[in-house]
Amino acid sequence: MTVTDVQQDPTTLTLTIRSEYTSPIDRVWQMWADPRKLERWWGPPTFPATVTEHNLTTGGRVVYFMTSPEGDRHFGWWEFKAVDAPTSLRFEDGFGDETGAPIPDMPVSSIAVDLADSDSGSESDSGSGTTMTIATTFPSAEAMDQMISMGMAEGMALALGQIDDLLAADNA
Repeated sequence: MTVTDVQQDPTTLTLTIRSEYTSPIDRVWQMWADPRKLERWWGPPTFPATVTEHNLTTGGRVVYFMTSPEGDRHFGWWEFKAVDAPTSLRFEDGFGDETGAPIPDMPVSSIAVDLADSDSGSESDSGSGTTMTIATTFPSAEAMDQMISMGMAEGMALALGQIDDLLAADNA
């Protein structure tokens, strides 16, 4: 499986998920940089994402919605604080309305995504694989509990598990 480690730390209010891919860092970066690829993995398999705005630059935004099996739309947004292609992203993550405006009574989390070369690559990639670490920091213990109880850790692990197939399809 892609996800190799999930750590919840209530002391630092963080959820950290580490995953490994057998593709080089530039190819894994494209899973974030290309909105059509992003919507193929962001969110659990039964809640497909649709990206309506995608500006992967410092100060840029992503606006998206996930569609439940019943057809309900759940909107979200990101605001990028730092983008250093192809190794890191820093962004605020929150729930939104249909326009992408933040919902005031829902928590906003800070997310740090780091991509690093690893030796988990396949022979065709010259042994160059990628480790992706996603660390989410919550504004409070209550917000962390709320998001964890909503299934965030499981949902992220399922979402990240979809990337291997996308990378393999791109390589075919």
